[in-house]
Amino acid sequence: MKEPLPHNGNTLLLALTLIPGVGSARLKTLAEAHPDLPSILHQAPSSLARLPGIGEKLATIVNRFLHQANSLQAAIEKAEQQLTLLHRLGGTMVTILDPLYPPLLREIYDPPSCLFIRGTLPPPEALGLAVVGTRYASQYGKKCADLFCKAFAQRGIAVYSGLAYGIDTAAHSATLQHGGQTIAVLAGGVDSAYTDPQGKLWPQIIENGALISEEWIGSELTPAKFPKRNRIISGITSGTLVIESDIKGGSLITARSALEQNREVFAVPGPIFSRGSRGTNSLIAEGAAKAVTGVEELINELGPRFTLTRPGATPETRRPAAPFSAEESALLKAMGEEPIHLDELAQKSGIDYAGLLLLLFDLEMKSAIEQQPGQFFQRTARF
Repeated sequence: MKEPLPHNGNTLLLALTLIPGVGSARLKTLAEAHPDLPSILHQAPSSLARLPGIGEKLATIVNRFLHQANSLQAAIEKAEQQLTLLHRLGGTMVTILDPLYPPLLREIYDPPSCLFIRGTLPPPEALGLAVVGTRYASQYGKKCADLFCKAFAQRGIAVYSGLAYGIDTAAHSATLQHGGQTIAVLAGGVDSAYTDPQGKLWPQIIENGALISEEWIGSELTPAKFPKRNRIISGITSGTLVIESDIKGGSLITARSALEQNREVFAVPGPIFSRGSRGTNSLIAEGAAKAVTGVEELINELGPRFTLTRPGATPETRRPAAPFSAEESALLKAMGEEPIHLDELAQKSGIDYAGLLLLLFDLEMKSAIEQQPGQFFQRTARF
C-alpha cells in the first residue's frame, strides 16, 4: 500500500531526519538534489546511490525507509506532532530549502536540515557574531563581554551564543541591556532553556531575538549535543569571539569549528596566572585566533560591512534598567557604596546563603552589582 504523502515539504524533511545513518551532511545532499522534496519518493536506489556521500548501502536504507510499510507514515506523524508542539510554544521552523534559512549556516559541511525557532531570526542579510567563553567567568571576562557586545549592538550586529552559565549569559544579557538583538543556540529543544529555568533571561531573548535549536522538543539533553550546538553557533556567524576559556572547554570546540568552517576567530588575551585565560592565550599563541584588545581591532579585521553604525544608535543606547523587587532593593541598600564580603552581607541582610546567592545572581544579571575577587560584591556606579 502506498503511504499518504505529507501536505508539505517541511513535514517530510523533518521526518527524513529520523532515517538511521543519515546525518545533517547527507540530508543536505538529498535535499539539494531534490528541492521538490516529495519527488525523492519516486527515486530508485540506484539514482540515490549516485549522489555524493550516499552510496549503495545508504541508498538502500533510505529507499527502505521511504517505502517500507508504515515507516514513513510513522515518521511523518512524529514530525507533525513536533510541529504541533512547536506551534503551541509560539515557534516556527525553517528548513535548509527555505529562503529564510541563515545563508552562512547553509554553507557549512553539515548544516541542520531543520531549525526550530522561538522568536525572530535576523534577516538573511544581517550581520552576526558569536561570543562564547567559560562557564566560570571572572569580572574581567564579564566586563569584556559588556564592552564588545555594547559595540556590536550599536552597529546592529546580532550576538549569538549558547545561553550557558558565565560568558554566554553575560553576552546575551549585555546585548539586551544595550538594545541589541541576541540569539541563543540551545543544545536541547527550544522548550527548555535548562540554564535559565526561572526565565530570568530567555523570555527577553525571545522578545529581542530568538531561541533556536535543531533538537526535537522534549528530547533528552546529552553530552554529544553540545558540540553539535557549537558548530551552529560558529557556522551561523561571520566570526567567533572567545572571552576566557581554560585549555579544555566548549568555547574552544566552537573556535575549532569556526576554523574548519573558514570563519574568523578572535580571542581576548588574559592574565597568565588565570586558568580562565589559558585556552584563549593558547589559541592566540598557536595562531588559531587573532588577539583583540579592543572593539575597533575586531571590527576592522572583519571588513567594511561591519564598520557601519546602526542608524540612530548612540554610545549610550541602553534598555531601561530592570525593575527591582522589594527584596532586591533592600539588599542593594544594605551593600552601601564600598565592596562588601559575602559573609558580611549575609549578616547585615539576615538572608540565608542560598537565598542571598540567588538574589546576587539576579542583581548581577540586571547589571546592578559587580562581583569582585574573594567573594566581594559592589554596587555599580549607575545605581
